[in-house]
Amino acid sequence: MKVFGSSGVRGVVGETITPAFVGRVAKAAGSTLGAETVAVARDTRRTGEMLADAAAGGLAAVGSDVHRLGVAPTPAAQAYAEREGVPVVMITASHNPPAYNGVKLVGRDGIELSRDALERIEDRLLADRYETKAWDETGESERVENTRRAYVDQLLAAVDRERIADADLTVALDPGHGAGALTSPEFFRELGCRVVTVNAQPDGHFPGRDPEPVAENLADLGALVRATDADVGIAHDGDADRAIFYDEHGDYIEGDATLAALAEARLDAGDTAVSAVNVSQRLVDVTNRVGADLELTPIGSTYIITRIRELQNEGEAVPVAGEGNGGILFPNYRLARDGAYTAASFLELLADQPASAAVADYGGYVNVRRNVEYDSDAEREALLAAVEEYAAEADADPTTTDGYRLDYGDAWVLARPSGTEPVVRIYAEARDRDRAESLVEGVHDRLLAALE
Repeated sequence: MKVFGSSGVRGVVGETITPAFVGRVAKAAGSTLGAETVAVARDTRRTGEMLADAAAGGLAAVGSDVHRLGVAPTPAAQAYAEREGVPVVMITASHNPPAYNGVKLVGRDGIELSRDALERIEDRLLADRYETKAWDETGESERVENTRRAYVDQLLAAVDRERIADADLTVALDPGHGAGALTSPEFFRELGCRVVTVNAQPDGHFPGRDPEPVAENLADLGALVRATDADVGIAHDGDADRAIFYDEHGDYIEGDATLAALAEARLDAGDTAVSAVNVSQRLVDVTNRVGADLELTPIGSTYIITRIRELQNEGEAVPVAGEGNGGILFPNYRLARDGAYTAASFLELLADQPASAAVADYGGYVNVRRNVEYDSDAEREALLAAVEEYAAEADADPTTTDGYRLDYGDAWVLARPSGTEPVVRIYAEARDRDRAESLVEGVHDRLLAALE
């Protein structure tokens, strides 16, 4: 698809993302879905209200009434969609930098729209073909006030509150100035945890840290864990559909290790886990150990969700899915990434052991990632051609589900274009850092040469 990437459409506001563009996306979505009512929500980004206004105007123009949810985590908006049976236009750029914003489309069942539905909306958008209404048939707008509270109540009902409360945990929380700042502190306190926070004021400029919850952005959280003797640190991205953790020593826990630990707690023999092509060997080890199957997709929640639906329609049990970036799905709860639910699921593991012990069996691997930026379609094509040439020359088994993944037996490297930013991402995993760095460096050097 030309417009919708692996997780909706995103870009720099004022360049690719403008109020006019978002209005057209909303008109295309409203025209295609034909829903009498559509909700609009946003994260805390500086440009969120402006773009939510544009989306609401576009929906009203094609006759849909609009429920304005205000600032809410993406999973809270999805819970509203499921509860009320209305689609949602979510204005968010998730983990992307503050200058970015975007649009994610959610169906009336609370699940991100399928690839087929997105393609129909995109076709209408590219053709500028909308079902606009006469002035007296346009939609009306109303504000909904209880979205966040209802979401917290649903979370509390879905997790083992007694087990978590009995653990008497101190949680250090970094919602990164995002939408989770308005729900997660309250949620964890109502679970019986003592909660200390950093970057917990909603602020679309993200003054304390970049929205992406990666180690280089989370030094303050590690320091907070150590200063307060917390049992665990929890970080969200801008729309709080991810959770990343620190252990009781204030040490960063790799997202792949968390995914493996949560998967082992949920999977039984004969079940299926779903992950993306950049899956860590940690999850492969878990599925092999418990006798479960592992299905791989292109990177991005839309692809993972589509495959989960297909497997469920075939009668397969899929208790857990997701990626090592903190975006984990528990389909028996809801077919959506939910940072707060993921965090509570991890807290359940801490009832019997410290955080470091919960992930101790999933170490032994080092992950390295690097990006190569491009400025034009021609540079993008040159980079992708260089990746293809490198893969053809490599003494490794290639996988082309999404970009090129080269498996060397003791390690792997993956190069693929981002679905949300003008970069080619390079990932590698190995038993030692030098090996992983060497694999990334080899691809990185080839790509830089292609830009000269």
